[in-house]
Amino acid sequence: MKLLFAEDEVSMAEAVTDILTYHNYTVDTVYDGADALDYARAEQYDGIILDIMMPKKSGYDICREIREQIDIPILMVTAKTESVDKIRGLGLGADDYIVKPFDPMELVARVKSHLLRYERLTGKNGTTVSYTHLRAHET
Repeated sequence: MKLLFAEDEVSMAEAVTDILTYHNYTVDTVYDGADALDYARAEQYDGIILDIMMPKKSGYDICREIREQIDIPILMVTAKTESVDKIRGLGLGADDYIVKPFDPMELVARVKSHLLRYERLTGKNGTTVSYTHLRAHET
């Protein structure tokens, strides 16, 4: 699985990239919003992890622009803890919102969870989900 991680704090970016790589993810790491958007448009990713407060373009802007073009899991990581910030991120299309500082293993678990859910819902890797079939079993 290939991830894009956009984080302007180099030490945090390196640590998270190392942890995700250890858990068998391929990670492209960028340090500003403009690069994040360029990479997201140029490469094929299974998921994106965005910091909100980045130079050149905010994570909010990136999330909105990516969501207009690509349907993949987007997780936002940020120091912003106000409900309005979380609501804004989720309203722009983020699938999850993780507040810094966070436990790196929680991030790995959330990434894995969102990627697996996306695979189930989209039928990726031969796990096609039929909503008609699911609804037939509800009755």
